[in-house]
Amino acid sequence: QVQLVESGGGLVQAGGSLRLSCAASGSIFSFNTMGWYRQAPGKQRELVASINSAGSANYADSVKGRFTISRDNAKNTVYLQMNSLKADDTAVYYCRIHRAWDLRYDYWGQGTQVTVSS
Repeated sequence: QVQLVESGGGLVQAGGSLRLSCAASGSIFSFNTMGWYRQAPGKQRELVASINSAGSANYADSVKGRFTISRDNAKNTVYLQMNSLKADDTAVYYCRIHRAWDLRYDYWGQGTQVTVSS
């Protein structure tokens, strides 16, 4: 089992910044991918950014150039630095850890609310 605890969400004005953190504990296997997803009201959950153990990252087109994902393997923590926030970024942000080749190893956090006021 893996537990994921997110923090850093909140209310920010458009153009502002927030930094999300997600700390993983429990059975942390190597060679995993950690990522951030978001779900806005009435919309499907979507990938925001992900990063694997080697540090290779990918981003949704909508956040490229504004958001940066990073991880500290020693702390089993993933971060999402969000700059130039827009009202469209308003959503619940979820942290995920998984291994693509092991469907049983797939865990989600409880989510943290990010609200961007215009």
